[in-house]
Amino acid sequence: MKYLLQVDFTMDGPFGEEMSEAFTDLAKSINEVSGMIWKVWTENAAAKEAGGIYLFATKKAAEKYLTMHSERLISFGITDIRGKIFEVNEVLSTINNAPIK
Repeated sequence: MKYLLQVDFTMDGPFGEEMSEAFTDLAKSINEVSGMIWKVWTENAAAKEAGGIYLFATKKAAEKYLTMHSERLISFGITDIRGKIFEVNEVLSTINNAPIK
């Protein structure tokens, strides 16, 4: 079974191209996280929100990452952090073309 981690938080920016430039090294380092399959970066400049949707191979890996990532965000001064972990229903998700295989 795979696990989806949903994280979002309030931040003042950067967003868009500036976000891409500022967080390229961070994005590359996330690829080294044990158990992580992929991440989709999310942002809403108008609402001053950012975050990500992650797919993990195990619940333990998702929980470990959420703890580490929350600590990192807090060190950046971000405190309004919301994180949820969901089991993925692979049968139904595959019917809807989810990239989980």
